[in-house]
Amino acid sequence: MVAVVLVMAAVVVATPARAIETTAREALLVDFDTGTVMLEKDSDTPMPPSSMSKLMTVFMVFEQLKAGRLSLDDTFTVSENAWRTGGAASGGSTMFLEPNTSVRLEDLLRGIIVQSGNDACIVVAEHLAGTEEAFAEAMNRRAREIGLTDSVFRNSTGLPHPEHVMTARDLATLAKRIITDFPEYYPYYSEKEFTYNGITQHNRNPLLYKNIGADGLKTGHTSVAGYGLTASAKRNGRRLILVLNGLDSTRARTEEADRLMSWGFRTFENVEMFKPGATVTEAEVWLGQTAAVPLVLPDGLTVTLPRNARRTMTVMVRYDGPIPAPIARGDEIATLVIEAPDMQPLQFPLQAGTSVERMGMVNRMFAALRHIVLGLALPDATPESDEAAAQGAS
Repeated sequence: MVAVVLVMAAVVVATPARAIETTAREALLVDFDTGTVMLEKDSDTPMPPSSMSKLMTVFMVFEQLKAGRLSLDDTFTVSENAWRTGGAASGGSTMFLEPNTSVRLEDLLRGIIVQSGNDACIVVAEHLAGTEEAFAEAMNRRAREIGLTDSVFRNSTGLPHPEHVMTARDLATLAKRIITDFPEYYPYYSEKEFTYNGITQHNRNPLLYKNIGADGLKTGHTSVAGYGLTASAKRNGRRLILVLNGLDSTRARTEEADRLMSWGFRTFENVEMFKPGATVTEAEVWLGQTAAVPLVLPDGLTVTLPRNARRTMTVMVRYDGPIPAPIARGDEIATLVIEAPDMQPLQFPLQAGTSVERMGMVNRMFAALRHIVLGLALPDATPESDEAAAQGAS
């Protein structure tokens, strides 16, 4: 049995469980960098996303722009269908496009992002796929490819359809992809107003008007869905993503989004526990040219912690050992486990920091003989799990 002491700060890792109540029907609050869930409520339940599904429509356009297949200066023609289905006469959000006119793609994007224009969505869909139905199928294919496992799109707008659904988790995943993949286009989501055809409309995202670091993304509302919001904010280098749906008024959406986002920043913080490539500890090696191999976290480790939690946490390194040589650098040979009361254990794979060659035949014989003389058990193919455990001082 190996016993290695790891000296760690005395803190408790955030529990991915609901620590605060919300009046939203579905909700998810997640740290952008660590993926830690600070709040969730029915976050995997398919729900009508209303205009929040326009995030996927815009994602499809951003990908075409980034690939060079589209330009912001390209012009699209407004069809009769886009004008009739998504225009002012339909009663939904509109950019007030005129039929048979040409519109720059950049204006259409602002019309979708800032004004939530259904007509602009349909124009884009018809241009890229021929019909809105074909575009929705393309959205479905791409959604599956990027990990939106519970999303089904039947249109480009989010207008009510019984099969058109997303989950709060999928919306958070999509928001992160937009922010990460398209830094050159993401600033459109922070624009507070846009004027087209002589009509100025204001961004409906209520957090843009609060002093909490919000810079996107999209609201939604239908009678079936209620009031929803997918939002992101960044403060002091830390970014959060919040998804809410099923609220009963614009006021409730504003108050709940402000309250939960502020709570997330106030209650939690990110702590770097190991820098990239840092050696966590060493594991004993059996019949290797070196007696131990360093265990490393190539990407480092940052965890999201409650600011006011200063009790002791337990950090363990688990592996089947001694680990028989040869060992290749980069092999995942151990697991870092972080535990604390009232939380699910967090586990992170540890890699071999160096390669370890096997001893020659003579040295292997002497090593085996030494174990026999000392009365030690010879390691076999399925040794018992060793643990390197540490208790941080409070």
